[in-house]
Amino acid sequence: MQKNYLAIDIGASSGRHIVGWMENGVLRTEEVYRFPNSVQRVNGHLKWDIDSLFANVKNGIREAFAKYPAIESLSIDTWAVDYVLLKNDQPIYPVYTYRDSRTQAVIPEVHSILPFEQLYQRTGIQFQPFNSIYQLYADKKAGRLAEAEDFLMIPEYLLWKLCGVKAREYTNATSTGLVNAQTGEYDPEILQALGLPETMFPKLTAPGTVLGSLMPNIAAEVGGQTKVVLCATHDTASAVEGIPMEQGDAPFLSSGTWSLLGVKLAKPITSPESRRANFTNEGGVGYIRYLKNIMGLWIIQCVQKQLGISFAEMVELAKTSTYTRIFDVNEARFSAPQDMHAEIRAALTETGEAPATDADLINSIYHSLAYCYGEAYREMEAVTGQHWDKLYIAGGGAKNATLNELTAHYTGKQVVALPIEATAIGNLKIQMNIQ
Repeated sequence: MQKNYLAIDIGASSGRHIVGWMENGVLRTEEVYRFPNSVQRVNGHLKWDIDSLFANVKNGIREAFAKYPAIESLSIDTWAVDYVLLKNDQPIYPVYTYRDSRTQAVIPEVHSILPFEQLYQRTGIQFQPFNSIYQLYADKKAGRLAEAEDFLMIPEYLLWKLCGVKAREYTNATSTGLVNAQTGEYDPEILQALGLPETMFPKLTAPGTVLGSLMPNIAAEVGGQTKVVLCATHDTASAVEGIPMEQGDAPFLSSGTWSLLGVKLAKPITSPESRRANFTNEGGVGYIRYLKNIMGLWIIQCVQKQLGISFAEMVELAKTSTYTRIFDVNEARFSAPQDMHAEIRAALTETGEAPATDADLINSIYHSLAYCYGEAYREMEAVTGQHWDKLYIAGGGAKNATLNELTAHYTGKQVVALPIEATAIGNLKIQMNIQ
């Protein structure tokens, strides 16, 4: 009898519920529900609507059961670093998003207590102003942490709301900048130095662990009962599990709102060279995901919304342009500008000829992203001392043939584009392995 599994994959711009099953040795999938997700700006701060997210999680499970009455298990993955503080098992609002600027004020203080060189040596996690370590310290300074009794990363919070079991999942925990790269557990010395309550940071749980069944009230609400499982709850960790690599472990590019370019390694690299190149050692399913965070399709998504045209129309426009000037996609100015179009134009104008048309601006974005992928690939080869011939691209960006061609040009590598829901596939594979 066919066994069905449900992957709930939530990104910064949308969430999807995907049912998967094996058919003649091939994994088949069907999307049964999709919902929008977006950052909300309230009183000058950026936050997530966590209650709406959970309502959509339940709505999608209901849709899945309506179509597939028997579901073996489900799991949830989301973006990393963001979390929910809890008091009396209720969220402390707002649930901030990583794009909020509140960490800027505390970063120097964190680094005065623990210099970044020391943090990197212990955790192997690259510096990003939004890493949970800075978010939590900002919460401490604001008095929110003293009020809190517990702390769960967003996918852990959603899974707990479904089954009543709290678990801290390893791959996502590494994104906090608080996990020791050698031990694979929260680092007590970092917690003590920063005055973060150690009771909130217990032992970590490996992906593939069964948490329990849906709580009776949830099962009644969604119209079915199933097991709740921990996948690799950091979406990039699930995406890497979902990328089919024919020849061992070549580098991969998980191309979504963020572009993550990396490779699987047996052990972390926490050398000064690795730190200077700003590579990160995130937890994978039995390996280290050695990778670099690149701004990614976020820039394209913002410009697409502003222009009010489709992604396909953007590609066609770019083809009409010969303007190929490069800007640094990773500059902080592109993280959350009020007007992305104007910000890119300003950046290009500061260093030379401005784009004359929207087509020029779009073409410049594609060239700049691909150029950045090439630079990161070469850096990775230099720091690891290894050489590869391929780059596997999965996620939404893999559907953009123009960007793939430019990536092949700027990396000098064979690009294998896999326009698949790699994250959902990885989520499903982890569930299927434990049955």
